[in-house]
Amino acid sequence: DADIRISSDTLLLQAQIAELTGRTCLAENFRRAAELCCLPDDKVLEIYYALRPFRCTQNELEALAIEMEDRYQAVLNAKLLREASWAYQERGLLKTDPQKHHRAS
Repeated sequence: DADIRISSDTLLLQAQIAELTGRTCLAENFRRAAELCCLPDDKVLEIYYALRPFRCTQNELEALAIEMEDRYQAVLNAKLLREASWAYQERGLLKTDPQKHHRAS
């Protein structure tokens, strides 16, 4: 299996260049991508699907953020998951937590 992959070092260099040219959002994207280079493919896909509307509860996104920090040291991606969780909460895009719904009944 001869996959073509970019290294985290290359992405971090691209982040530095983007930062120097004032493209801070692009630099952050490169830094998050650099963190993802160390993750197994199935974990990257899990994150991708988790960030789709109505796929996860706020608790599930938080658990994934904690795993990203603790297991993979991917703090920027953990931050992104939390920001998405808050934004989805505000917009009503989170999956309903069955335990919360059950308790409210």
